[in-house]
Amino acid sequence: MFDLLEEKIWFWTLLIIPVVVVLFLLLQIWKRSAQKKFADKQMLNRLSPNKSFFKSILKVIVLCLAFACLSMALVNPKNGTKLETVKREGVDIVFAVDVSKSMLAEDIAPNRLEKSKQLVTQIVNNLASDRVGIIAYAGKAFPQLPITTDYASAKMFLNNMNTDMLSSQGTAISEAIKLAKTYFDNEEQTNRVLIIISDGEDHTEEAVSIAEEANKEGIRIFTIGVGDLKGGPIPIKKNGIVQSYKKDGQGETVITRLNEETLQGIAEEGNGAYINGKNTDNVVESIREILNSMDKTEFEAKQFADFKDQFQWFLGFGIFFLLLDVFLLERKTAWLKKLNLFNENF
Repeated sequence: MFDLLEEKIWFWTLLIIPVVVVLFLLLQIWKRSAQKKFADKQMLNRLSPNKSFFKSILKVIVLCLAFACLSMALVNPKNGTKLETVKREGVDIVFAVDVSKSMLAEDIAPNRLEKSKQLVTQIVNNLASDRVGIIAYAGKAFPQLPITTDYASAKMFLNNMNTDMLSSQGTAISEAIKLAKTYFDNEEQTNRVLIIISDGEDHTEEAVSIAEEANKEGIRIFTIGVGDLKGGPIPIKKNGIVQSYKKDGQGETVITRLNEETLQGIAEEGNGAYINGKNTDNVVESIREILNSMDKTEFEAKQFADFKDQFQWFLGFGIFFLLLDVFLLERKTAWLKKLNLFNENF
């Protein structure tokens, strides 16, 4: 129905509706109890012959509709006014981001994972018409975003990545390479690029051989190392405050270091290059030069040329229902008396 929901977090305001319904039911139960103590049903009908239980229900329904419409207005759904198919030339790039616990080390500011996300964001910001995909990996690899030209979505998924998103810990770069091979669906395309952002820890020791296999399938692998050769401890935080540091079996603090040798080996077998990720500008410039030197493949990309806000319709209906609720009295109207809903006239 809608092509884009801008502020999905406002869907939580829909929880107001069940609260209103529960409060209404509790109020009706209390009213019935209080009325029974005051007088019997026949006496109450004589005292307030125009009181309508149906109107009370109708007012609650109208109020709930008003809240639903106002919530949708806050979400701000959008429609694409025109779907265009455009010709673009570029390279398919898959980013494999290490989200293992060692990426929490703060030997590079603010920490290895945040630095990795900054690097990918800046690289994406400098792309022209290339397609991108994202993989998160630790002990296992998990697809985050398939190949797309939607850079805004790529940065959104990237921003949400953290070390708790994968239950399987450890570092298996080979799993990321294997998953990346499934991202490239065009068998004739040769300009396929995999960029691995990691501290180089690899607990499987088969990444180099897997990189060689991937390169035979036309995938060039580039690695970016984040961290320091001297290394640093892995903090254990609670509410953003460091409580302690990770210990080994002997109770010693674990020091994790940037392993450039592993990353260099993977890049070499993948017919790519290793780049130290300490300086963001240098990384972005290196990747730009690499991509510019590659042949660009033409592909079609369907995209909405223009999105239009639709919140005003929901806002208008929301205000209408609120006004209707205000002017909707809980008294029977002439037509309602004739309908005699719920046997209210007896």
